[in-house]
Amino acid sequence: MPMVTVSISPEQAARMREAVNCGAYASGSEVVREALRLWAASTAQGTGAASRPAADADRERLNVADLYAAHTGHARRA
Repeated sequence: MPMVTVSISPEQAARMREAVNCGAYASGSEVVREALRLWAASTAQGTGAASRPAADADRERLNVADLYAAHTGHARRA
């Protein structure tokens, strides 16, 4: 697999570690791949950020932690 480097917030990193530590995913890479699959599916259905005007997309952009929370049904902590 190609290797890509990304920057994420400390909160996102903590949520990713939480997902791995609780056994929901085997690795951080799996969390990111699932988030990308969810993003691709929402884009294909016309519900993703790419299908909305730029202002809406910026306001509603989901990060990895949000996608994980949405996928698992957990509410994000403020």
